Amino acid sequence: MACSSVGGPISSSLLHGLYNKLSVTFPSQAHCSRPFSGCFATKLRFPCISLPSYHHRCLPLVTRAESSLNGSDPAASSGEYDFDLFTIGAGSGGVRASRFAAANYGASVAVCELPFSTISSENEGGVGGTCVLRGCVPKKLLVYSSKYAHDFEESRGYGWKYESDPVHDWSTMIANKNAELQRLTGVYKNILKNAGVALFEGRGKVVGPHMVDVNGKLYTAKHILISVGGRPFMPDIPGIEHAIDSDAALDLPSKPGKIAIVGGGYIALEFAGIFNGLKSEVHVFIRQKKVLRGFDDEIREFVAEQMSVRGIEFHAEESPQAITKLADGSLTLKTNKHTYEGFSHIMFATGRRPNTRNLGLEEVGVKMTSNGAIVVDQFSRTSVDSIWAVGDVTDRLNLTPVALMEGSAFAKTIFGNKPTKPDYRAAPSAVFSQPPIGAVGLTEEQAITEYGDVDVYTANFKPLKATLSGLPDRVLMKILVDVKANKVVGVHMCGEDSPEILQGVAIAVKAGLTKADFDATVGIHPTAAEELVTMRSPTRKIRRVAPPPEKRIRV
Repeated sequence: MACSSVGGPISSSLLHGLYNKLSVTFPSQAHCSRPFSGCFATKLRFPCISLPSYHHRCLPLVTRAESSLNGSDPAASSGEYDFDLFTIGAGSGGVRASRFAAANYGASVAVCELPFSTISSENEGGVGGTCVLRGCVPKKLLVYSSKYAHDFEESRGYGWKYESDPVHDWSTMIANKNAELQRLTGVYKNILKNAGVALFEGRGKVVGPHMVDVNGKLYTAKHILISVGGRPFMPDIPGIEHAIDSDAALDLPSKPGKIAIVGGGYIALEFAGIFNGLKSEVHVFIRQKKVLRGFDDEIREFVAEQMSVRGIEFHAEESPQAITKLADGSLTLKTNKHTYEGFSHIMFATGRRPNTRNLGLEEVGVKMTSNGAIVVDQFSRTSVDSIWAVGDVTDRLNLTPVALMEGSAFAKTIFGNKPTKPDYRAAPSAVFSQPPIGAVGLTEEQAITEYGDVDVYTANFKPLKATLSGLPDRVLMKILVDVKANKVVGVHMCGEDSPEILQGVAIAVKAGLTKADFDATVGIHPTAAEELVTMRSPTRKIRRVAPPPEKRIRV
């Protein structure tokens, strides 16, 4: 496409007027095939977008989308688009897909994302997404902070003495955490910039199969990728306006004195450990009998026991019904069984929902589930051929590394001409509770359902570190074996360093190694991890009961 050019000088006031009235995209010299003297905008060094090297060309004065006044898709008729890919949402999956498409495959790519904030809203988000800004990373930083209390307690048995108990300063931790988030969002912006991806700040909305609106400016793209993630879900009960979600819990102005955490999933348990470690009084309310639905039952029971020993109080089979704020500012929580008073904070960790509101997806024909998740096929394509989705917005397997995998597979499929399906088999996961959990493969319940005949190996022991500390810390390890093939189909662990250990074990499970392979592996001594290669005798053997033979009646 040729650059717009003029025969004589153009005043800066005229250019500013055009820039303000139209959705103008001005190229830099690096992305223009014509010299400055022939390129309309570059003399004034207007803001520009970055394009990958194979698109070194000037952009039109007006986006192609805006060249159509009747709302039709101009690119469809001309066969040209402003971009090969336009991504809405700069979280883990969106950044990975966009970076790979531009840097690895030479596509012209744009991404839009809301302005940075530590707490998300309809108008605020930030490059990096949930995991980086209000999920995995800040959560793990707070876990580190809270664990020192346990470390200080352990150290006494190893000869350490303190003239006074260490004091935690909440404001210092939050300030340092927020500074790190600012650094990380800058890192992600640079990742996009270095890959040649254009970044637009603002709310994106799909207005056609090939058209995106960002703050009133229209852009066309051959492919549109939705990667907007999810948002915390808050139930509609009286007084819910007095409660906080996980976003707010990561950025409180002061530490809770006494907190109620409603929910029994991994977010609830992680925050329970954080606040317990920082010496808050913690109560966890769960609707079911056990925490962590979907995890191995034995692990679920074990982690609840260990957390209870550390002072966290669990209230099983209790559902919240109302919250009341008293005159002294304290909060009261009413459940189906009791009324509890004196909370400084009530936090809901009752799941997350796909963040698909006001994206225009229904209007263009994108199918969604009842909870707002985008329905996709095995290659992440939606019901509209040109629109794709990856990450938590699809509600498949909501883990950051999975979103990265889906983003990579999308880029390979569309721009690398290598149709690639995300492989969800043996995807490991972790819960950064205290003690933490690592898991890969099937639970015992799933293994029995799938294979019938299963050998279960377990080890429940006091780790070496706890021998001198005198603390009641324990570790649980579990290996599940398909008897017929002698293949390890699941490994689960709850105890110190479980996530770090299980990442390595996940390679073995993914590779389909057998129990004999585990047994033949030399352990590292002295470690807790060596138990994984020294469990020789099954704790129990599960066998499918064969149906009784049919009785034949002679006639």
